[in-house]
Amino acid sequence: MKRIVLFLATNIAVVLVLSIILKVLGIDRYGYQGASYAQLLVFSAVVGFTGAIISLLMSKPMAKWSTGAQVITQPSNDAEAWLVSTVQRLAQKAGIGMPEVAVYEGEPNAFATGAFRNSSLVAVSTGLLQSMNKEEVEAVLGHEIAHVANGDMVTLTLIQGVVNTFVIFLSRIIGSIVDRAIFKSERGNGPGYFITVIVLQIVLGFLASMIVAWFSRQREFRADAGSAQYLGSPSPMVNALRRLGGVEPGQLPEAMKAFGITDRAGWMALFSSHPPIESRIAALQNRR
Repeated sequence: MKRIVLFLATNIAVVLVLSIILKVLGIDRYGYQGASYAQLLVFSAVVGFTGAIISLLMSKPMAKWSTGAQVITQPSNDAEAWLVSTVQRLAQKAGIGMPEVAVYEGEPNAFATGAFRNSSLVAVSTGLLQSMNKEEVEAVLGHEIAHVANGDMVTLTLIQGVVNTFVIFLSRIIGSIVDRAIFKSERGNGPGYFITVIVLQIVLGFLASMIVAWFSRQREFRADAGSAQYLGSPSPMVNALRRLGGVEPGQLPEAMKAFGITDRAGWMALFSSHPPIESRIAALQNRR
């Protein structure tokens, strides 16, 4: 089974760490007998959105680390100069600040990430640069720039915050029930509570990633449309997608699949951050 995007994995890890820290400090008293559901919900929202925001702020450095992406600070050849100038031109059309531009080793793929529209990162793989012509690469870059311009990273972070809230809320309620029913703890704050909460946050967090993935799939169509708008025609993006459909998409390090250009088939499509390539092509063709 393919790994979940690093953004989601990082989010789960951050929320777990926050939960453990709050438990050690004695701040996490919610879910015990005597705490109201309203108090628990507020606590869950604070922790849930904090975890999502921290994950967002970590997204760009984590992307560079996990892919080994090398940021182009000064183009060393014509290909790098073209790549930087193309991103700059597309960013100007989109009305955003110039992103950092990076290249990483790997099969055909690309991604955009970052917490802010005016300080994002756009990276492409060497495989993509080698397998596509300039018009197709430009279309993919337009797609990634559209993600940034549409604020997709922030949108998905807010959705993740809502998801986190309910994961934390439900895990603590169930944890209290398990602790009292199985471990017979009178206060509902024994070891059974803590262990159950940690396990459920991982399990429910994984299952809840389907919700985030569904929203992500909807944003892909907007990013494709953005690319078509920047280039003045949907044809380059259609051609890029067709080429991607004929090659093995590069497997991005877990981090970047949320804003890359891969998709999945079968039941794993529920966890996919991207719609099928055929659906994306059909949507673009309907714009003609």
